[in-house]
Amino acid sequence: MKLNNQFLRLHAHYGHHEAVDITLAELAATLECTHRNAMLIVNNMAEHGWIAWESHRGRGRRSRLRFLIQPEEIAVQSIMQSINRRDLKRTLEQISLHSRSSSLQDRLQGWLLTYFGHHSEIRSDKQIDTLRLPIRERLHTVDPLYMNLLAESFVSSHVFGGLVRRRVHSDEIVPNIAHAWELDESRIRWTFFLRKEVLFHNGKIMTAADVVYSFERLINSSRRTLYSFIFKQIKAVRARNATTVTIELEEPSELFLPFLCTSRAAIVPKDLDQLSEAGFGTRPIGTGPFKVAEMNESICVLEAFAHYFQERAHLDRVEIVHVPWELQNSASSDNLLPFHVIQNPSSADSAWSQIHSDAAVRKFITCNTKKAGPLTDPTVRAHLFACLRDDSGDAADSVHEQAKVSEFPCILQIATIPPYKQDAENAAAKLAKFGYACKVVFTSPEDFKGSIRLESDLILFSLLRDQDEQLRLFDLYLTISGHVEPHTRVDIEQSLQAVKREADTHLRSQQYERIEARLIQENQLHILYEKPVQTSYLPSIRGVSFNSQGWVDLRKLWYPVDH
Repeated sequence: MKLNNQFLRLHAHYGHHEAVDITLAELAATLECTHRNAMLIVNNMAEHGWIAWESHRGRGRRSRLRFLIQPEEIAVQSIMQSINRRDLKRTLEQISLHSRSSSLQDRLQGWLLTYFGHHSEIRSDKQIDTLRLPIRERLHTVDPLYMNLLAESFVSSHVFGGLVRRRVHSDEIVPNIAHAWELDESRIRWTFFLRKEVLFHNGKIMTAADVVYSFERLINSSRRTLYSFIFKQIKAVRARNATTVTIELEEPSELFLPFLCTSRAAIVPKDLDQLSEAGFGTRPIGTGPFKVAEMNESICVLEAFAHYFQERAHLDRVEIVHVPWELQNSASSDNLLPFHVIQNPSSADSAWSQIHSDAAVRKFITCNTKKAGPLTDPTVRAHLFACLRDDSGDAADSVHEQAKVSEFPCILQIATIPPYKQDAENAAAKLAKFGYACKVVFTSPEDFKGSIRLESDLILFSLLRDQDEQLRLFDLYLTISGHVEPHTRVDIEQSLQAVKREADTHLRSQQYERIEARLIQENQLHILYEKPVQTSYLPSIRGVSFNSQGWVDLRKLWYPVDH
């Protein structure tokens, strides 16, 4: 692999010539090594048939170097070798560093298209169906407590199971690990009746003790996590027997049952401490349709769990590969490599089928009016949001004259998380056209709810509009209430209390709509854009459907194979 990278480095410097006359000293400088090692490297490349080397010894004499192979061939060799060593990410970064030609990009695109997708083989007289998926975000953990990214939630939803689940394309909540449940008259005490002999991936039977441990782990965590506003209101969790669990809340909440459908509320084994929390994120044990066979910074390998308590997956194996998207020719963060099941494609050939889930992603900016500064003035906020809506230059003349950009005494700080850095920089560039000076800062999703929001003027984030949208909206507006004016905060908090008590999902939606309208009217909230979650796939795929978050359900995918 090292020799491959040295060839790419050499070709990047001299490959634009048919032949080049070069001294050993120049060669050593290019390869960043000693003269002796440079000769060893060149001789090794010549033995491989990659170059022709005519050596002319003597001080000042130049040798002749000719390339006999294109860098695309070496790059593909590197990719294939790295796949076997589970080191794809580092290899792609090296290739991107030393060779940026469009022909190399095209060759890699073509090779990766054949590598990713569906593959079938016969092992010990059994047909093994494997689906290989590239993924933009690196998977750090699939532990339900520690995951932060949507991609991590996607994998986690296939590895773990919860007490209940949502029926696709419906608000209906149906049994999962719990086959039934009851709610007392006070609407505080929930009782769940568990299926018998549900197995974890290590072969142990899941019991009520595992359920108790899973929720106590959430309650006792000090982490700032999504939906903590719900599980922090759990007063007690008790196992009445091996298959019955009672969960008591501090107050009624109509969002509690929907929360139990999320990946955050997944059931983990009570002996997790023996496995170590650090290792559990990459070597998890759940009850879901797939188990993790391998996981590192480059790849996550899922294998079908034959003893899954519901229907076994049709696929035998799923390999999810982290690919650094710097290799793409397009600057768009939405530009993905084509593969046989693709989330949010930037384009698709006419031979591909396309399908929309019910999910969409909305990007928005909010103002921190608790911070002393110009954004405490609603006129200034109106002018700033008008500038974001209009990059033609007309906005500066269309809003109140009091909002003078020249009077701004400071640089506006825009806070976000790394995946949305490009959106924040785009917003900063648009505001710069109108004279606003902006600085973009970003932090991890976990720390995003900390002090950085209150230190910033503008906050950019997103909302996934899926079947869990009402939970996400509660979390969003609770967060926004922490950096708006006091009278607005009080009204938002009162509306959110009404949402928690409202059993009708449509009436809850109306409450959320009123909060949004209030924030937009007061120029506290500006929606940048909204995009549907779209999936493209080759017609050979069968069983394409979505889970509650709009992700493809891997368990139901299958491929007809001709023998």
